[in-house]
Amino acid sequence: MTDATRIRPTFMSSPSAEAVLADSAGDAAFATTLAKGLVVLEAFEGATPLGNMEISVRTGIPRPTVARLTHTLAELGYLSYDARIAKYAVGARALRMLHPLLAGMPFRQLARPLMQDLAYSVRGTVSIGLLDGPSVVYVETARSGDVGPHTPDIGMPIPVVRTAMGRAAAATLPEAEAARLERQLESADAAMWASYHELYRDGLRQCAERQFCTCFGDYMPAIHAIAAPLFRLRDRSFAINCGIPAFRLQPGQLEGEIGPRLRALAESIRALVAHTEPAAPRSRGAKTNTR
Repeated sequence: MTDATRIRPTFMSSPSAEAVLADSAGDAAFATTLAKGLVVLEAFEGATPLGNMEISVRTGIPRPTVARLTHTLAELGYLSYDARIAKYAVGARALRMLHPLLAGMPFRQLARPLMQDLAYSVRGTVSIGLLDGPSVVYVETARSGDVGPHTPDIGMPIPVVRTAMGRAAAATLPEAEAARLERQLESADAAMWASYHELYRDGLRQCAERQFCTCFGDYMPAIHAIAAPLFRLRDRSFAINCGIPAFRLQPGQLEGEIGPRLRALAESIRALVAHTEPAAPRSRGAKTNTR
């Protein structure tokens, strides 16, 4: 397990700071103060400002330590402090950390017009996501007007095990990494894994057999989604999805019409960036359940 994996708190199952530090107790190279500061930053998953006590509860870091960390991060510009409500929000300087990552994905600009065309056509959203442990993070998105209750945005994480996007991204992994991810998913949230692991594995089978997988409200009941593996780029796994309000879909439309269109879109994006590696491993012969 890497340092980054140990300290990453997610909405799936955030490890307490005590657990993180205990896990790293024997690692002389592990910078515990830096780790705590990053844990504090990652506590701001939503747009709601947080006070020191709220951050302490979310992270398990004692409030006095949180107070020192938030003060330091605010002085550096990574947090901003609102004295009227005595709470912090993510500061503008944090955006600088995002840019180098996105700048290394120039295919996003090439893909965006094609994504926008499909989004308008189906009256939904079309997004690209990057696999990040038990989450997949949006790195590009296009949408039509009214897309329902889920509005993807760059940097937003969603759970791998419950989403078509996550399952499609996981389908790009080599066998050893896929097995390691399954162990991580179960460790991150055992209850979620118990509830969704069969659907997760079925999504992998669908991707292997037809290069896309479906998700009928597993993450958000009002949204049905379909996703296709995109590619592995510098050991990073990408997928593309399409989410549509369920009431707009006819029976069988997601699999019969939109799935093939999304698969073709993924093929077009790979052609634009001259990426010819298989998007997903071959099927191992397991039967696909299309639900």
